[in-house]
Amino acid sequence: MRFRIITGVAVAALAVALAGCTSPATDEPVDDDTSIETEAPETESGETDAILTTTDSDLGEIVVDADGRTVYMFDNDTQGGDSSSCEGECATNWPAVTTDSDDPPVAEGIEGELGTIEGIDGEPQVTLNGWPLYYFAGDEAPGDVNGQGVSDVWWVLTPAGEKIQD
Repeated sequence: MRFRIITGVAVAALAVALAGCTSPATDEPVDDDTSIETEAPETESGETDAILTTTDSDLGEIVVDADGRTVYMFDNDTQGGDSSSCEGECATNWPAVTTDSDDPPVAEGIEGELGTIEGIDGEPQVTLNGWPLYYFAGDEAPGDVNGQGVSDVWWVLTPAGEKIQD
């Protein structure tokens, strides 16, 4: 009985944590078999030159970074805008996908238009079809999609740069 109460409280706490963009679900490991291994394109020296690539997942073909980490878009941003609306604790839980270069980002298998905006930390933040891109702190392994649909405002993207809504 005590185990059921503790489990119930833990589930309720997790649901509350996922209710907003300010609290990631990182307290408990998620083993929902959504981890997917992906290989980023490599240069002749063995290093990847692509910031973004694609992989197959339970959601279909999705956009990931060169390390296989899923990227997300945020409905509260303005598509084609020049800034991110994810600041403060939101930015802690949903870190921006950034690049070190002022050159246009390089991608493999991405059909949408890539660009950058000035991120909240001053670094160039990568955009896809005008949507600023983010990671989810609750994703623990390459290919995790734990941020999909959080608060009905966070979405995984297709290679064409369209949000996946399930």
